[in-house]
Amino acid sequence: MSRAPNSGAPKPRKPVSRASVWRAVVALCVVGLSLYVALTQSVRLGLDLRGGTHIVLETKNSPTVEADAASTDRALEVLRQRVDALGVSEPGIARSSERRIIVELPGVQDPRKAAEVIGRTAQLTVHPVMGERPGPGGTKPAADGSRTLPDPDRPGNHLVLGPTALSGAGVEDAEARLDQQSLAGWTVALDFRDKAGDAWARVTGKAACAPQGAPERRVAITLDDKIISAPGVNPDVPCDVGITGGETQITGGFSRTEASDLAALVKGGALPVPVDIVEQRTVGPTLGADAIAASTQAALIGIALTALFITVVYRLLGALAALALVLYGLISYAALVALGATLTLPGLAGFVLAIGMAVDANVLVFERAREEYLGTGHGGRRGARSTDLATPLRTGFAKAWSAVLDSNVTTLLAAGLLFFFATGPVKGFGVTLCVGVLASMVTALVITRVLADFALARHAVRRRPALTGIAATGRVRAWLARRDPDLAGHRRRRIGAGALLVAVAVAGIVLRGLDFGVEFTGGRLVEYSTSRSVDADTARGAVSDAGFPRAVIQESGDGDLTVRTERLTDDEQRRVMAALAEPGGEVTVVRDELIGPSLGAELRQKALIALGVAVAAQLVYLSVRFRWTLAAAAVAAMVHDVLLVVGLFAWLGKPIDSVFLAALLTVIGYSINDTVVVFDRVREGRRRDPRADLAAVANRAVVRTLPRTVNTGMGALFILTALAVLGGDSLADFSLALIAGVVVGMASTVFTAVPIAVALERRSPAPPPSGRGDRREAEAAQKYSPLEARRRKERGTGAVV
Repeated sequence: MSRAPNSGAPKPRKPVSRASVWRAVVALCVVGLSLYVALTQSVRLGLDLRGGTHIVLETKNSPTVEADAASTDRALEVLRQRVDALGVSEPGIARSSERRIIVELPGVQDPRKAAEVIGRTAQLTVHPVMGERPGPGGTKPAADGSRTLPDPDRPGNHLVLGPTALSGAGVEDAEARLDQQSLAGWTVALDFRDKAGDAWARVTGKAACAPQGAPERRVAITLDDKIISAPGVNPDVPCDVGITGGETQITGGFSRTEASDLAALVKGGALPVPVDIVEQRTVGPTLGADAIAASTQAALIGIALTALFITVVYRLLGALAALALVLYGLISYAALVALGATLTLPGLAGFVLAIGMAVDANVLVFERAREEYLGTGHGGRRGARSTDLATPLRTGFAKAWSAVLDSNVTTLLAAGLLFFFATGPVKGFGVTLCVGVLASMVTALVITRVLADFALARHAVRRRPALTGIAATGRVRAWLARRDPDLAGHRRRRIGAGALLVAVAVAGIVLRGLDFGVEFTGGRLVEYSTSRSVDADTARGAVSDAGFPRAVIQESGDGDLTVRTERLTDDEQRRVMAALAEPGGEVTVVRDELIGPSLGAELRQKALIALGVAVAAQLVYLSVRFRWTLAAAAVAAMVHDVLLVVGLFAWLGKPIDSVFLAALLTVIGYSINDTVVVFDRVREGRRRDPRADLAAVANRAVVRTLPRTVNTGMGALFILTALAVLGGDSLADFSLALIAGVVVGMASTVFTAVPIAVALERRSPAPPPSGRGDRREAEAAQKYSPLEARRRKERGTGAVV
């Protein structure tokens, strides 16, 4: 007797689609390239993880400017721009006393050359050439800048330069480029500002009127009273018109390093006063070896617990997602190495958020796939199983795409703007977060899908749907199906409760104040020499036991120790000295001076501007993608979360430093990401039925996304709890801020963002749908989502979804 076609026999395997092949090829290429980079190159570690070069600069009086505190501060900002342009990320720069600047550079291979570059005055000027002479003429520079300097192209010859036509202040950008067209080698391309571009056109136009071969046809570019390039104007340049377009190139037979250094000097600007290198030495990491080892161990344990959790919840697909997370770490590491980024403890905050988002993208897809599978009618009756697992998973990827895209784009907007507008650790956070988010999208939407498609195509897997995790209901979803809670109700009470919490947080900020760390306020730096060798970990423990747990301890020079902390009295300094005497024997003070903040006013201002622009950009993007009411509610919930975390630290008296700043930025990204996922479901529900009550639509959206919220939050909390318990003092406050941010962010989406969105929508409802789409929308309104259809079908039978 022949078997019926639908008797449960496995269906023939479908041919592999071209899209699946391309995804597999892309995944293999990305993983292979990342593995090659990770094995052949090493990441650059920051001052807190590895140490670096410590340079002390002292400002000097110039003929026109006195070296005081104000001019030293201006010189400090120029040095910061130069260090950034040199590619040294996460430097430590602070003013010490009135005329000294401390520069700490992580990972610099040639510290002596770096010190020479950043310490040059870099007065760039452009002059017309008035003639030439065999000797220098013995004349000093005149007040208008005219002078006689050696000709770089003809040894022994000197050029007579006219008055300064323009200075480096008119240069908007400078970049080292390899000129392959004219075979001029490495050059420095200059982009002038508007008025400077006009001045360049005038000086080159005047030179173009001189005869060919005459010295007056040349234009001299000088740096610190030395001609670095004196090119002649090309014959095709019109007389009295000059070179327009506001750009030019400096040639001079530069090597790549020389061109990069010159571009950094020009772009950073001229120092307002000369500086001398007073001291130069190597320093150890600000975090001890024990703290780094503990942090690494905690991170590995947290990631392992997260992988175990999603494997238990989502079974085979969860295990594949855990493998994808490992590959995410490889891809992120390789990207940072390839970019030459510096990895520091604040920068690791970007990875924490990106790991959470990588987990979140997988959870979104799997929960969507569960809904699709459970809504098809398969698995509802005992013994009824579907072997078609690929369709629910494919639909899950398709429907989760919009939420993944919007949540990642909003995070990338913030990270990108922080990179372009901010400096210092805030900029480093932007780099690591951008890399992490892009890597998470690749792993979740490409690598996880390739692995899942391959697994679900196996006959043994298709015969056992429960093995995949798609056919499982899940405890949270089962509880929601039984209780059918109204999570979006009581809007006024929830908005009032959120406002009360914000008021308590603001009261803590006002009444107790914020305890800014030494990076924001400055402090005292004391260098000690001990008769017995003492490592930084031992010294850190002794100083902490003496009552200074927030002191920054570094090994410096030949066995010395530097202690950097808030402003100490002389009695407190002696207590530190006595604490070091127990492990170190006889202790003497080598240096004792006050230092300014490494995160100065200008850096804080730039960070706030970048944050404000990022929030505005997110508001605009969400308004376009959703509606202004939902966008305003999402931003309000984000501000709510930030104030609560800051208020918590104010009430607890925890320090506000660069590590907390990175954690706060992470909270901002997590908060907006969580809200976007819920609002994506709200948008989907309104498209299905534009005339439905928003409160009911929002409640369904919250109920359907709550399993994802809980599972994603648990994954992040495993990592953060491990960091808080095992990571030591260096990560305790960082982990506390993120744990508070994750918990508050999960709650604020339901209890703050959704009620505010409903309230705003009631005041300013969306316009009714067009008549053309009424029939189509009405038909869609008759349909339920797969989960809703299944839930209604099984209502009263004891089954759960």
